[in-house]
Amino acid sequence: MLYVRLCMLDFESELLDLIKLFFKDEEIVTSNDDFTQISAEKLLSGDLYIVEKTCSYRIGYAYGSGKTEYILPLSGGIPDRTQISERKTFKREIKRGIYSLLSKALGKKLPWGILTGIRPGKIVHELMGKSVPGYEIDKVLKDYYFLSAEKAELLYEVAAIEKSLLGSGSPDFVSIYIGIPFCLSRCLYCSFTSYSIHQYSGLVGKYIEALKYELASIGEMIRARGMKAQSIYIGGGTPTSLSAAYLKDLLASVEGYISLSRLHEYTLEAGRPDSIDAAKLDVIKNSAVDRISINPQTMNDETLKLIGRNHTSKDLTDAYRLARNMGFNNINMDVIVGLPGENVRMFEDTLKKIREMDPESMTVHTLALKRASRLKAERAEYSLVSELEAVEMINMARGYADLMGMHPYYLYRQKNMLGDLENTGYCKPGCESIYNVQIMEEKQSVIAAGAGAITKVVYPEENRIERAFNVKGVEEYIARIDEMIYRKKRLF
Repeated sequence: MLYVRLCMLDFESELLDLIKLFFKDEEIVTSNDDFTQISAEKLLSGDLYIVEKTCSYRIGYAYGSGKTEYILPLSGGIPDRTQISERKTFKREIKRGIYSLLSKALGKKLPWGILTGIRPGKIVHELMGKSVPGYEIDKVLKDYYFLSAEKAELLYEVAAIEKSLLGSGSPDFVSIYIGIPFCLSRCLYCSFTSYSIHQYSGLVGKYIEALKYELASIGEMIRARGMKAQSIYIGGGTPTSLSAAYLKDLLASVEGYISLSRLHEYTLEAGRPDSIDAAKLDVIKNSAVDRISINPQTMNDETLKLIGRNHTSKDLTDAYRLARNMGFNNINMDVIVGLPGENVRMFEDTLKKIREMDPESMTVHTLALKRASRLKAERAEYSLVSELEAVEMINMARGYADLMGMHPYYLYRQKNMLGDLENTGYCKPGCESIYNVQIMEEKQSVIAAGAGAITKVVYPEENRIERAFNVKGVEEYIARIDEMIYRKKRLF
């Protein structure tokens, strides 16, 4: 058991995210007791020391008979916590201290160093905005944030591509997200807002009507403010769990309510092959949608059954070929590193089959143990790969992306990922998803419709984002649709 006592800090939870990466299998207890009063085998503590005019923050790690200490001099005195920049700098320095101390004591390095946030690319974009040369950015990532050489290179490569895409926009552009919270079944690892299309069949029609009503309001809102949709993304859930008739009604409404005059990209997650047929693909093909996802996650039939997917790898291949034959020329495929029961050989088999299909983009997710997933609740029942195997899989995916002529173009991270790794989007040149880049880097407002959808308004001059949340429940969304619309209008 590890006791943690970080005196005088009001961002303890953020530091715990870093500490947990070093003690994955340990129970961690936070305590405000005095160091000497805790009878613990392992204790990490931090204290503020003020002697005359000198000030320092000391971090100590005691383990058995040993002890390691890190001292952070505070030359400017105690940081003013009302000043955001001072607080951020102080927090980073504390994280550096904890990392240096634990890395030395445990003989362990983390691939992403002290970075625990979802969007590590923001650091590189900030440095690029200050015209810091690439070699200096690389040094900052490795020496200050403690990234491995491989992750520093990956992050810079992604940020450079993102920068070129973000620079092609216009101040009046917005992204539109449309959420379909229905699925054929819930996957073992899933924590998204999703409901069984079979159990909620009686509410699907009412949900589509409420969604159309919200889209009409959004269209009116962006016209009144002189905004234009740069990208539209229909996600879920599984949008193609809807019938062809409902899908046609929804897509017609999008085109009727929202101006597509300056639209650069329109994505629909076709998702699972057991939700795809010729009638639905025909509806999509005859709409303005120009990019779809057909997501295997794995091409191993045993794993598909284990994670709760009621289809086979052959079903996936058949759905992909059907889409190709119907003229879809921009298809993304998702895979997951470290699914329960899978090993490196099985993961490579998936990559080989995807290479044979040759999609325009491939998103490589690392399995995350999400709090609201069945996998998290039933963790003891499943075997997962080791950290070294997860790293091998991630590197293997990069190699296969190279073989398919793809480069990384967006990246994000989540808590509780295997091996402290990342999710990376790869694509062939010219097939970068603008929506994915915008949603990750938060440079553009996103107006969202549907149950559980989150609208984000970006104020770049003030480095500020404000949000409006839609309720998650289908029944509640339908009943409170006027309130959901009002929340957005008030935000704008």
